[in-house]
Amino acid sequence: MLFSELGLIEPLLKAVAQEGYKIPTPIQEQAIPVVLAGKDLLGCAQTGTGKTASFVLPLLQRMHERKEAAGFKGHVIKTLVLTPTRELATQIHESIGNYGKFLNLKSVVIFGGVPQSRQVQELRRGCDFVVATPGRLMDLLNQGILSLNGIEYFVLDEADRMLDMGFVVEVKRIIAKLPKNRQTLFFSATMPPAILSLVQILLTNPVEISVTPAATTTELVDQSLYYVQKAEKRALLHHLLKNGGRKSVLVFTRTKHGADRVARDLNRSGFLATALHGDKTQQVRERSLQGFKDGKLQILVATDIAARGIDIDELGLVVNFDLPNIPETYVHRIGRTGRAGATGKAISFCDFEEKIYLRDIQKLIGQTVPVVSDHPFHVKLMEPMSTAVAAAPSGGRSAGGGRRYGRKFSQR
Repeated sequence: MLFSELGLIEPLLKAVAQEGYKIPTPIQEQAIPVVLAGKDLLGCAQTGTGKTASFVLPLLQRMHERKEAAGFKGHVIKTLVLTPTRELATQIHESIGNYGKFLNLKSVVIFGGVPQSRQVQELRRGCDFVVATPGRLMDLLNQGILSLNGIEYFVLDEADRMLDMGFVVEVKRIIAKLPKNRQTLFFSATMPPAILSLVQILLTNPVEISVTPAATTTELVDQSLYYVQKAEKRALLHHLLKNGGRKSVLVFTRTKHGADRVARDLNRSGFLATALHGDKTQQVRERSLQGFKDGKLQILVATDIAARGIDIDELGLVVNFDLPNIPETYVHRIGRTGRAGATGKAISFCDFEEKIYLRDIQKLIGQTVPVVSDHPFHVKLMEPMSTAVAAAPSGGRSAGGGRRYGRKFSQR
């Protein structure tokens, strides 16, 4: 199927063609007609599936056709997109600009970490789309600067990450301020119980779309596993980077302190690296991301929350310096590479304490990640795991995380 077969108007097809796209991804193929038909949508989709265009394109069309029918040339907020991070909000805002370049529609992005004055000025000039993170949006609502009374289209993107970041209270307060009569599009990579309760509140007879279940990793990503002692992880990283020849590398750590430490160590060893996490100012984060996208920085060392929404073309390598304790996070991480049909590579380090995380990850993705032993720091860990480790309590989501998406509908 081609984009031209999805019922999109000519200005959008022209913009899509200029972006270099001809064939829609599976989620775009399924979601665009649903949104154009005005129905609520419940979508299970990982990053890297083309999810953003699946709602941006049809909403641009619906907004344009609505304004044309009314003969209205100005800008009034009718669409709200709520997303967990500044980076993802910025990415969606840019997508609205790129895809809507031939339409008279305007988007404003609002997020915390920067003075609100510029964002307020842009809102007062008028806009059709607001793309926001929950914290700053609540601030503006409480100050009376912004009203949601006229919202007709609402998108809640990456709902599971929204809850992971502790935004559940803000999200529910925002939902309470929305008009009852609206079209709602809801996206989440996983469906734990807290997400299912939001689904019940938000959606009316939604069309349910599942594209690549949350437990399935993209086939385009070449995964490998390196057993290594914790103290030798940085040495192994140096070894792989010196011999790998990768242009751009995204390294994941579990903590902000760990990201800083790894980035410092890489810079001391002659690599061009920077850390990205929530303690960095917005200006520093944007500068780091741009430097990475432009190729001025070879390595970005990031925490999971900071990396959410990062969209880097032709990212060659993802390194899990620390294995995540939530299995679904592994899927999100490696999904940063192998996007839009490109091949990618994901390397994971595993020390003895992380073996229990590895077990849960492999259970979730339904495969065993191949072990690479041909390196100077290989450690033969116990196989199978010792009874002490195997019997350790799973503790909530760490032993399988949220429910697999395939089981969610039976719980509704």
